[in-house]
Amino acid sequence: MYNTPMNIYQLKKLIRLNVFTTEMIKPILEQEYQEPIKKINNMVKKGELIRLKRGVYILGTEYRDYSLNMVTIANMLHKPSYVSYEYALSYHGLIPERVYTVTSATTYRPEIYTTEVGTFSYKKIPSKVYSLGIDWKFDEHDGGYMIATAEKALCDLVYADQRIVGIDKDDMLEYLEDDLRIEWEELEKLDTTLLWKISMAYSSSRLRNMAASIKKRQKNG
Repeated sequence: MYNTPMNIYQLKKLIRLNVFTTEMIKPILEQEYQEPIKKINNMVKKGELIRLKRGVYILGTEYRDYSLNMVTIANMLHKPSYVSYEYALSYHGLIPERVYTVTSATTYRPEIYTTEVGTFSYKKIPSKVYSLGIDWKFDEHDGGYMIATAEKALCDLVYADQRIVGIDKDDMLEYLEDDLRIEWEELEKLDTTLLWKISMAYSSSRLRNMAASIKKRQKNG
């Protein structure tokens, strides 16, 4: 118990994260307040907390000591999910453009959240594909968060791109390099075994063609 009512600085010291859920801070506030939800709402009104959606919050701008991790926020807004598609490709350095919408894959319904800190989009994928090719990362500021490997992000994006239905092996590399603007040096680093496993889980001839094309190009140099 505190001698004076718990303030945002005390909560910040205890939670040690920029983004968190009601379930994460409620036990802390219950030590001081009989109505912790009312206290959370008051903190939101004062700008100490920002509500991204019901039950998910970030510290107000002036109370943050480090930048927001958009991947962590995306994971928290819609579960289960992992960040993928263009945002993950940019994160891994495969595409040159900065990506502003954070797009994730989920086994639940598609969703879009427009928040004060950005737009977060979610696309539904088959459950049998979900667990392949995900990196789990952790640091003391953001906790644990999940993002697709470069291979998984590329497969998710190519599978979802309806512009290239029926594309053949001969045109696949041109699409990757010209349309997606992925440098060959980056494609050369990809794990074609993982690409193949993901393509089989997707049951996608398009992804199998992509994996075969990249492997052939890697082999021939």
